[in-house]
Amino acid sequence: MPPPMDTARPRSSSEAVRRVLAAVVFLPIFYYLVHDLGSVAFFGLVAIAGMLAVGEFYRLHLGEASWPWWSWLGVAATGLVISSAQWPTLITDRTVLLGVVAIALCLPLVSSKSLREALTDGMVLVMGVLYIGLALSYLILTRGLPDGALLIFFVVIVTWAGDTGAYLVGKSMGRHALAPIVSPKKTYEGLAGGLGLACLLAVVARAWFLPGLSLIDCLALGVILTLTGLIGDLAESAMKRSAGFKDSGALIPGHGGMLDRLDSLLFTGPAFYYYVTIVNNG
Repeated sequence: MPPPMDTARPRSSSEAVRRVLAAVVFLPIFYYLVHDLGSVAFFGLVAIAGMLAVGEFYRLHLGEASWPWWSWLGVAATGLVISSAQWPTLITDRTVLLGVVAIALCLPLVSSKSLREALTDGMVLVMGVLYIGLALSYLILTRGLPDGALLIFFVVIVTWAGDTGAYLVGKSMGRHALAPIVSPKKTYEGLAGGLGLACLLAVVARAWFLPGLSLIDCLALGVILTLTGLIGDLAESAMKRSAGFKDSGALIPGHGGMLDRLDSLLFTGPAFYYYVTIVNNG
């Protein structure tokens, strides 16, 4: 049974330490890959992370069962969808997605499972490629924009700020649960803290390395990326809870799996891309 609406479970302070240590180790490596090694290295980072994440997504559905052939096809298709954003003249995402949908619909013809189970497997196959492959491709598209490396830093920093602010304020002041059935630790107080820190770091990032954004842009993006990141976090939490998993994997000790690290970016990445290309006219 979920906790009462006006309470939230306490969290260990060791989690805060892990977050800080992860940032200390990850940020310099991330800066080097994105800024110094160029777009192809960034593509490699996103593609590998995406294929690992979609494998974890399929594991949530499969449980302890052995991996079927279609799950490996989904991992490969995820890599191809991300590749289509990097090299659109070689392959298009529509071609890959059409092939995945066709295979999913044909699964009942070759599967030994019941019709319902085979169709469910097919829908999970398609969902993984769409949810992770298509969403992550927006990071590649953002990297290809003018000042793309700086834009990537901005979306990652503000997404991290929204998540971290929500955690710190929710841990110390959280009283009113935001989504008690899906994620009992999320609170309205934490959401306010995430919004505040995200807007603050968006303004700092503008002054530091991205003066092309206006103050209104920074405040709007602080709000948009915090809310979309929260939706991404809650969406993954719902999937894990329904499957009976605490974490999507154990790839990163103390931090869960790759999907746990990407859940917010899967939503903030597309939102940020459309903001800078449509609202802010690129």
